[in-house]
Amino acid sequence: MIGSANLNIMQKAARKAGRSLVKDFREVENLQVSMKGAGDFVSKADIAAEAILKEDLMGARPTYGWIAEEGGEIEGEDPTRRWIVDPLDGTTNFLHGLPHWAISIALEHKGKIVAGVIYDAAKDEMFIAEKGAGAWMNERRIRVSGRHRMIESIFATGLPFGGRSDLPATLQDLARIMPTCAGVRRWGSAALDMAYVAAGRYEGFWERRLNAWDVAAGIIIVKEAGGFVQAIDPEAHILSDGEVICANEPIFDTFAKVIRG
Repeated sequence: MIGSANLNIMQKAARKAGRSLVKDFREVENLQVSMKGAGDFVSKADIAAEAILKEDLMGARPTYGWIAEEGGEIEGEDPTRRWIVDPLDGTTNFLHGLPHWAISIALEHKGKIVAGVIYDAAKDEMFIAEKGAGAWMNERRIRVSGRHRMIESIFATGLPFGGRSDLPATLQDLARIMPTCAGVRRWGSAALDMAYVAAGRYEGFWERRLNAWDVAAGIIIVKEAGGFVQAIDPEAHILSDGEVICANEPIFDTFAKVIRG
């Protein structure tokens, strides 16, 4: 795929930050004996990756706005364009030495996501999409799954941790969805869950209480792969309200009805 200048900038920045994170990831196993040591190390790795992304993205487009997990928000001279960045989605996996985490970069224009990159550096899988140009993974066009029966479908979600208030709602979701499908997965990275829906690996994904940087890139990648993306509450806004449901077209209505109760 030959993308726009912005998409090329995004991919180069993701690969550069990915190299830094992979190097740090190799050190995590040595730190598992000390939970505090490992946690501090991963926090520094996260911040270092964000610094790389900020330097490259804002250096190339200094008038754009910026919002990211670690560094907060910057109002750009150009109020219509904004980078939305998660330097390490799947921090807990990273901390535990599990190779399932990603860098997520989205470009927002006039309130709409127009380009997205999700880079799984541990597996060297780069998921990208740009409005009107389809979705791709490592130069291969990707499409959502063609399955149309719930009982043959696999779904992904996030499970609340640490006693979060949305645990009861998620348990109700699981009680409704699990009898209807082939399985539910919880792999610990919302960005990769959405990328996997786009690639046809999952039929659908849903989760509540997310941040804009968790889902922004995934929104356009799923849409450009032929999938449907909405907020769980049809009246809500995905980026501001932090909830999302997505799936292939044949499954979406039935899946959404189950999750929405």
